[in-house]
Amino acid sequence: MAQTEQLTRWRLILGSETEGSFAGMGGGALSREELLMDSALAAIYGGPGESFGGGGAGRGPSSPHISKWLGDLRSLFDPEIVAVVQGDAIERKGLRQLLLEPELLEDLEPDLNMASTLLMLKDQIPKKSKESARRFIRRIVEAINQMLESDVRRAVTAALNRRAHSPLPSAAAIDFPYTIRRNLRNYNAELRTVVPERVWFFDRSSRVNRWHVILDIDQSGSMGQSILYSSVMACILASMSAVRTSVVAFDTQVTDLTELCQDPVDLLFGFQMGGGTDIAKSIAYCQGLVESPAKTLFFLISDLEEGGNRAGLLRRLEELKDAGVTVVVLLAIADGGRPYYDAQTAGRIAAMDIPCFACAPERLPELLERALKGQGLAELAKEKKG
Repeated sequence: MAQTEQLTRWRLILGSETEGSFAGMGGGALSREELLMDSALAAIYGGPGESFGGGGAGRGPSSPHISKWLGDLRSLFDPEIVAVVQGDAIERKGLRQLLLEPELLEDLEPDLNMASTLLMLKDQIPKKSKESARRFIRRIVEAINQMLESDVRRAVTAALNRRAHSPLPSAAAIDFPYTIRRNLRNYNAELRTVVPERVWFFDRSSRVNRWHVILDIDQSGSMGQSILYSSVMACILASMSAVRTSVVAFDTQVTDLTELCQDPVDLLFGFQMGGGTDIAKSIAYCQGLVESPAKTLFFLISDLEEGGNRAGLLRRLEELKDAGVTVVVLLAIADGGRPYYDAQTAGRIAAMDIPCFACAPERLPELLERALKGQGLAELAKEKKG
């Protein structure tokens, strides 16, 4: 092992207060990744002034930085090291009490950051606390559902109900051959046409005619709040016969979670938050789900921090768009609802005439309605980013 690498490893072990000493021994400046490692380790092993996100001691286990810290940890270190550091985090930062004592979870006020943390640590929660953790998550889900459900249902109904645009209900869906056959006895010789007593329509909720909404959701560590909102929205859509819904989660691997959409809590516990990111790989999987491009609405929900092939990500999005799919990028929201995303990648996607939205969750039904109606989204994207 080279001397510089040895010095860097010892510098990471001993902490930032030794920076000057190692510089005097010939140690170089830490790289961006090494600085992230240093910050992640200092949050647990630093002195009294160190805390998650550098906010000082005493902020407690519900610090909004814990979720992102856990994601950074998993992306920077091997699983064996992650397990050790997470164990120390539970011991040193007061998380153990929350995880081991179910009655404490029952008393906590609903909190998006704690919900994200619980989901990220779900494999470490003791058996006696698992049901309390699920109940805590369900309280968050119910609050989000109350905010979104009626507006999402109204948006889908308004977008797909065409009665206001035709003198006949669903005129575009008339089954002409069947209607003619059933009305042959009403043939009018003078008019030389069939005068139907009744008109039959194709079922617009059939598989062929339904819109297909695909939610492709990044499950990296910074995505906690976005995953919560997206899961609730996915389950609302999945309960509606007017649309077909698919939910895909990805890090460096791709997992289809569609079968869990009956219950948002089950869906949330299906995510494996943290780790790396390969967005291009996930989009490629979703391309295989598209059956009728003109009737497909594809949401990429991500911070766009691509760890795989960035050029491949852009190419895949362009292929979907060129095929006729309605493509929308929903940018991650961080603590407090602030946008959190790679601005350079978002700019390149927007330049492809694919709208990128960094908006409050309560505005999503409006976006959904406009997308299903085929209305332009560019101006709406500018408004929501502004």
